[in-house]
Formats: sequence, C-alpha cells, structure tokens
Amino acid sequence: MKGKYKAFLFDMNGTMINDMEFHLEGWYNMLQTLGASLSREQVRGHMYGKNEELLVRVFGKDHFTLEEMMDIAHRKEVLYQEAFRPHLALIEGLPAFLSKAREQQIPMAIGTAANQFNIDFVLDNLHIRDYFQAVISAEDVVMSKPDPEVFLKCAAALNADPVSCLVFEDAPKGVEAARNAGMKAVVLTTMHTREEFAAYDNIEAFVSDYTDPVLQHLF
Repeated sequence: MKGKYKAFLFDMNGTMINDMEFHLEGWYNMLQTLGASLSREQVRGHMYGKNEELLVRVFGKDHFTLEEMMDIAHRKEVLYQEAFRPHLALIEGLPAFLSKAREQQIPMAIGTAANQFNIDFVLDNLHIRDYFQAVISAEDVVMSKPDPEVFLKCAAALNADPVSCLVFEDAPKGVEAARNAGMKAVVLTTMHTREEFAAYDNIEAFVSDYTDPVLQHLF
C-alpha cells in the first residue's frame, strides 16, 4: 500500500469518533417517543443516510412534513451531543495518524452523512478542522451513501483522482459508496463486524483503531 494513495477521505461518526452507540440510543429513544415500536437492532438497521431519510424509512413518506422531520432530527442531535460530550475523543491513534499524513503532505477530506451541527460539535471541540482541506456534509449532497456522490465531491475538492483516494469507513453502506466511487477502503470495526462487509471487494484492511501497524504501510 505504501505510496499508493494520494488522498485520504474520512467518514466521521464511528470512523473518527466512537459514538455510534450514542446515536443508536438517541434514535431508539426518539423513535419510541414518536410511537415506533422497534428494537435497538431494528433501529441500527435504519441508521444510514440523512436523518430525514431515516424517519421516512421508519414512518413512511407522508407521516411528517420536512419541517417536522428537521425539528425531530435536531432534537435528537441535541440529546446525542449532551450524552456524548463527556466521552468526546478521537479514536485511539488518529491524532498521530492525521499529523503524519499532514507531514507527508497527503490531502485529507471528510465525507459524512452528519449535518453541520454535529460536524461543528466534533471538529471544533476536538480542534482538528485544520487537518482537512474539505468537509462534505449531508447538506452538500443530493444522494446519500451508498451513492458515491459524497466521496466523489471530496475527491473533486482535493483535485484528486478518485482511484488514488483511500476511504476510512465504519459502515457497509459507506464501503459500498467508496466502491461505487472506484475507491478502496479501510474499515474501522467500531460498530459492525467483518462478516457484515463480506459482499465488498474494495477493502484494504480491517482495523480496530489507528494504532494498527498495517496503517503505517500507507506512508
């Protein structure tokens, strides 16, 4: 892998910070309040794409207006941030990895389904915004993962050939989006098991965090 990739693209939730269980709990409680009787595992299965898309998957297209869905999503994110704030930290090894990539002049971007409210919460509280030349959020795309739009926009923002970009992801839909963009991926096993990625042939490595020695071969 050494020298093969000219740009690094990161998902955020579950990839840079280990917060997906907090999102799961937030959505589980919010959906219960709204009258949806789903198990936590069922909620987990709906957790991809934009917040409004999740609500449509659970309740149907015409159950809420767009304004109502945006309000519900914001209330859920406020609760998530309150719960996760004491635990807010980068996944182990990521600070050193980002520093090394910057030293090697490897451009980096974030491509996430998170909204700007949550992106600002993470980047500003952890003081890492300056590492990234571009941040593409839920508000910047029409199509959510597994559509490749978010990663192709990241590549374009970095003036990088998509095939020269390496994606860091934690979710099958994100790895599929990378594959659809013609990109390889490193999978962080923070929420999903290896078996859940069996359908994808674009995976360079599975790692539990950024201290894994296999990542040193990227430089």
